[in-house]
Amino acid sequence: MNTENVMQSTLNSAYNSRPHRLPRTDTAAMFQVLGMVTPLFALMLLGYLSGRLKALPLDGLAWLNFFILYIALPALFFKLLATTPVEQFANSQFLIATTSVTFAMFVLCFSLALLLRRGDITVATIQGFTGAYGNIGYMGPPLALLAFGPEAAVPVALIFCVDNAMHFTLAPSLMALGSEGRQRPLALLGAIAKQIFSHPFILATIAGIAAAVFRFKTPVALDALLDMLSGAAAPCALFAMGVTAALRPANRFAPDLAYLVPIKLVLHPVLMYLVVREIPGTSDVWLFSAVLLASLPTATNVFVIAQNYRVWEQRASSAIAVSTALSVVTVTVFLYLARSGAI
Repeated sequence: MNTENVMQSTLNSAYNSRPHRLPRTDTAAMFQVLGMVTPLFALMLLGYLSGRLKALPLDGLAWLNFFILYIALPALFFKLLATTPVEQFANSQFLIATTSVTFAMFVLCFSLALLLRRGDITVATIQGFTGAYGNIGYMGPPLALLAFGPEAAVPVALIFCVDNAMHFTLAPSLMALGSEGRQRPLALLGAIAKQIFSHPFILATIAGIAAAVFRFKTPVALDALLDMLSGAAAPCALFAMGVTAALRPANRFAPDLAYLVPIKLVLHPVLMYLVVREIPGTSDVWLFSAVLLASLPTATNVFVIAQNYRVWEQRASSAIAVSTALSVVTVTVFLYLARSGAI
């Protein structure tokens, strides 16, 4: 089964019936974008309504989240990358540019927090992630693949791996620097390496690239299993996000959100567009995939990090809820601009 058929199963949508580039008419582009984003955000809304109407504990999502994180999405990444031409993986300029833009957003938010919080490194770290760490795991693949086709799998997977490696390095390093009990350097390096190389998305990406390099052809039975798992990835992830938003309400709005959320939803994608478009030979799909990932709301992992270190927990939860709600507008606007040919 080829890659396009995998995405048909994954998103229950016939990608082949959609042109890669729309006619440059406002009406056609708007209907095309609404047709793409409505089912995805509707899945999140169904999850949200389910969480509000059914009194089930948040812990009930544990196995669903495990399935999404460790099985379904890694299967999707492997399936798409294993059939990708090898030469597409070696775009160092693209990765340096995208990672630098995201790091710049982190530094900006971190610096503003240090200034306003009088040197509290732990709070500044969480605020840095709030403005830079987007939901590129759960929301990124389904949106990018539906909007820009299977070719978006490579930039999405590579950005995910490099960005997460950066975040997994910054979090323990800065938290250790800001906490009273300093961790020994070797123990800290070991913890960072473990977080990076044990992440299922990163392992799946490495395996997918290896399969592409050695032209590994999956057996029929395994290929069918991967198709089934890939098809479950997007709906399960988006539904789980909606339930999480319902059961983790935004009940503490910090003044900091007035600049953190605009930085994440507006400044981050705008700067990403301005930087990546200057890279020679970058295709529209790679450019728009990078901008789309930059435009996504604050990742739920930011709350997990905040909860783990017991720093800025409720406000991190609020940032996720607010940015996710507003991203319905900002992501739709970006997709409209991209699909209509306005940018």
